[in-house]
Amino acid sequence: MTSTWLVLTALAFGIFLGAAFMIVLHMAERRGSNAARVVAPTIPDGVDQVLEVLDSAGIVLDPSNNVLRASPGALAMGLVRQQALVHSELLDLVALVRRGGEAVVDELTLARGPFGESTVRLHVRVARLGTRFVLLLAEDRTEAHRLDEVRRDFVANISHELKTPIASVSLLAEAIDQAADEPDRVRRFTGRLSVEASRLAHITSEVIELSRLQARDALRRDVLVDVDDVIASAVDQNRVVAASRRIDVAARASSGAQVYGDRSLMIVAVHNLIANAIAYSNEGGRVGVGVKVEGDTVEIAVTDQGIGIEADDLERVFERFYRVDQARSRNTGGSGLGLSIVKHTVQNHGGDVRVWSQPGRGSTFMIRLPLAETATPPTDDDDPVADAPAAEAAAVPAASKRGDRT
Repeated sequence: MTSTWLVLTALAFGIFLGAAFMIVLHMAERRGSNAARVVAPTIPDGVDQVLEVLDSAGIVLDPSNNVLRASPGALAMGLVRQQALVHSELLDLVALVRRGGEAVVDELTLARGPFGESTVRLHVRVARLGTRFVLLLAEDRTEAHRLDEVRRDFVANISHELKTPIASVSLLAEAIDQAADEPDRVRRFTGRLSVEASRLAHITSEVIELSRLQARDALRRDVLVDVDDVIASAVDQNRVVAASRRIDVAARASSGAQVYGDRSLMIVAVHNLIANAIAYSNEGGRVGVGVKVEGDTVEIAVTDQGIGIEADDLERVFERFYRVDQARSRNTGGSGLGLSIVKHTVQNHGGDVRVWSQPGRGSTFMIRLPLAETATPPTDDDDPVADAPAAEAAAVPAASKRGDRT
């Protein structure tokens, strides 16, 4: 009898152990499945397709605030880098949605890029996507808020600079009329009239270009631009003028870097820096153009060995219509808007522009832009760097005073 009870007890204990083992195994399997879902989360159907066609920024975040999906617009605006949100203000809105569960709408002013003081105004909507994910949508409304400022600036620019050549054209037309019977005087006046007309056309063109930079739809930030191609095009546009003054323009651009932005506007910005370097260089001089990649940044440097800039002028060189050398600007047809266009173009691309200079030794202007963050970051560890020629770089020591030019 005792042995029978022992057998039954042992059998019951075995059944209990087997059941307990099966329960533990089932729980381990469920935990493994949950862990797999966390490692490889599943985005709801259709979200990827929607993000691909969005003009505005669209971002999907997992429970750990890792960016699982980002639209081209989000990458172009610089909101996402290395699979994470760049701005803490956006993370605060995401946290608010997770706590309350309700959608949040807000207007934010964020830094446009890692450099400079330029900002972007975004209309942001954040809401839950399913039970685990959060969807963030951002629409760029910067230009709408700047429209009034653009109008005021345009009127100020016109009244500030155009009145002089317009008055000159009017006076010369009257002088030609009064000297109708004197061919020599007519020819002299018509020559001056042609110069003033050309100056007027040039100023008008640059005022329009500067206003366009601040106007709506001036910049498509979702287009990849090859930096080396921009530099090559800008250098080619200045070859004839440089050759006429026997100035050698040496360019090294083999970085392979890409940025988001507008190719034509970037060419104008680099072209203006090179044209400025040529205009303020002595005949037979040398201008160097180089590009270098530093981490997540691409740097474009234009160096000359010209007259340089006084320390008092460095802080003002990017102001509209400001000229370091008034006489030279008149002789070269400068409007004083070239460097202002450079500044606004670079800021619109999320970067900044700097200048170092020593009077009598030359100047170096440097544009810094954030490298494009693509959906599939490159795995190549190479860091191609093409510096400006050593001779040009040596012309202006790095310890020179840092500031800003026109």
